[in-house]
Amino acid sequence: MDKLEIFCVTDVSSKLLEKLNLNLVGVGKNKFSKKYISVKKGVNIQKKEKHYSELTFHYWFWKNKLKKYDQKTWIGFSQKRRFWIKNKCKITSFEKLKNNLLNKVPIEWKNYNSVICKSISVKKPKKIKLLKRGWKNLILDPQIMFKENKQTVGLHFDMFHGFGYLKKAINVMNVKDRNEFATYVNSKNKFNPNIMYISKKDILNKWFNDLFSWLTECEKIFGFNNLSGYDTQRIYAFLAERYASFWFKKYSKPITWHWAFFDITK
Repeated sequence: MDKLEIFCVTDVSSKLLEKLNLNLVGVGKNKFSKKYISVKKGVNIQKKEKHYSELTFHYWFWKNKLKKYDQKTWIGFSQKRRFWIKNKCKITSFEKLKNNLLNKVPIEWKNYNSVICKSISVKKPKKIKLLKRGWKNLILDPQIMFKENKQTVGLHFDMFHGFGYLKKAINVMNVKDRNEFATYVNSKNKFNPNIMYISKKDILNKWFNDLFSWLTECEKIFGFNNLSGYDTQRIYAFLAERYASFWFKKYSKPITWHWAFFDITK
C-alpha cells in the first residue's frame, strides 16, 4: 500500500502546528526546536529565503532527501496557513482542521500520479484594481476591461507582481516549455495556487530540476537587491506558483484536490 508524507513549511514555530500529524519544517531567521526540520545543513539556499519563501525547503528536500525515498511514497508539500484536507469543507476551528487533515492516500488517486490544488479564477478583476494596477496593460489593449478572455493569468501577474516581469522570466525559460508556457499564461484565466503539490520521487525530481534551473536564470535578470514589498519581494515564489500549474499538467497526470486556509499561527 502506498504511503503519504506531508511536509508543512513555516517561518514561525507553533504549538498547534506541532499537534498535527505533519513533518514540520522551519525556514527563515527564527529559531526552531528539534521538532522542525532545519534547512541550514547540507546543500541549501537558506540565504535566499526572503525571496524564495517555502521554495527554500523544496530545494533542500530535492538536494538532500528526495533520493532516499522509494517509488511507493507520495510526497506532499503544504504551508503554515494552507493545508491538504480529506474532503471539501470549511475549516472553522483547529479541531476541525485536525480531524479533516489529509493523512492517507485516497482511493480517488488510483489513476493519477500527481496532485495539485483546486484552481482559482483570475477573471473579472475589480475595475478599480484594473485601472490602478493594470493601467499599462489597458493602454496596450483597452479590451481587457470588458473581455473576460483577455483577463488572463499573465494579466493577473502583471497587476500584482510587476508589469513585464513574467514575460522577461519566460524569455529565459528552457526551450521545451517556453512557447507553451507563454501561451498558457496569456490564454488561461485560472491557475492552481499555493506551490502545493503531491507526487512521487521521479516526477518531483524532474519538476525541481526544471524549476530551479529556470529560477537560476531568472536571478540573472531580477537579482535580489531591488526586490521589496508584496509585489516583487517573493517574485521567485510567485513565478514557481504559475509554472507549477502548467508543468504538472504537461508532465504528469494530476488530480486536483481539496485544500483549506486556516491561520494556525495566530
